[in-house]
Amino acid sequence: MTTATIVRACLRDGRGGSPTAVLDDGPFDDAERRAVPPRAGTSHAVYLGEGPHLRFFTATGELPACGHGTVAALAVLAARAPHGRVALTLRAGPRAFHGRAERNGDEYEAWFDPGPVTLRAPRPAEAAPILAALGLTAAGLADRPCVGGVGRERLLVPVPGRAALAALAPDLAALREACDDAGMLGCYVYSAPDARGRAAARMFAPSIGVPEDIANANSTACLAARLAGDGIDAVSVDMGDALGEPATIRASVRGGAVEVGGAARPA
Repeated sequence: MTTATIVRACLRDGRGGSPTAVLDDGPFDDAERRAVPPRAGTSHAVYLGEGPHLRFFTATGELPACGHGTVAALAVLAARAPHGRVALTLRAGPRAFHGRAERNGDEYEAWFDPGPVTLRAPRPAEAAPILAALGLTAAGLADRPCVGGVGRERLLVPVPGRAALAALAPDLAALREACDDAGMLGCYVYSAPDARGRAAARMFAPSIGVPEDIANANSTACLAARLAGDGIDAVSVDMGDALGEPATIRASVRGGAVEVGGAARPA
C-alpha cells in the first residue's frame, strides 16, 4: 500500500485540525482500506482514484461522503499542482461535484460543494432516545432539533450556549443504539451563532466508529442550510475543543447552494 500523507484538515488559526490520512488508491480490498485509519492514528482515510474519485473509510467501513476528508484531499491535490491551486470536478460514489483549493503560506484554503442538503423535522421516536443518550431533554434545548442530510442523515441539536455544549458527556453505547435505530450517522450538537456568525459544535458518531469527530464539514453544511432559513448566510463553527484539537469549519449559502470548507496543512 502506498504511503499516506497526514493532513490536518479544518485548522483554527493555524492550529489543531482533524488528522486525516490521504493516499493514492490501488488494488486494495476494503479490509486493507479500513486498516489504515487506526494504523495512521486518524479517524478517517481518503483514497484518491482516477478522476479524481474519492473514497472515504473509517475503521468500521466505507462512508458515502466525508467533508473534512474532502478538504484534506483538495489540499493534497493542490500541493501536487504546479501553482499550488486547483479547481476541478471531484467524484465520490455516483456524485460529481466541484472543489477548489489554493495555497496560503504553508496551508491550503479548500472549499467544495457538499451537494443538496435535506432538512426535516425528526419523528419523536427518533429524537427522544438520542436526546436521552446525550443527557438532554427537549426543555433544555435552545430550539427544536432538525434532521439534516448530506449523503446520510444526522440529528442537529441546538443547545443554549458553549458552556452547555462543553458539559455534554453522552452515553456512547446508548447513543449508538439510538442512532442505529433511527438510521442516522450520528448527532451534531451546536450553540447558536453570535452576531458574527460564529458558533461551536460537537459531532458524535459512534455508529461509524467515531465517538466524537474533531471536525465535521458535512454536518456544518447542514447547519448552514438550517440557519439560512433564519436569514444567516454564512457561519464559522468551532469544533474539537473537547478533544484538544481546535478546528474551524466555514460554510456559506448563496442562492440556496451551500459551499463548505476550511484550512488544511499536509504534513
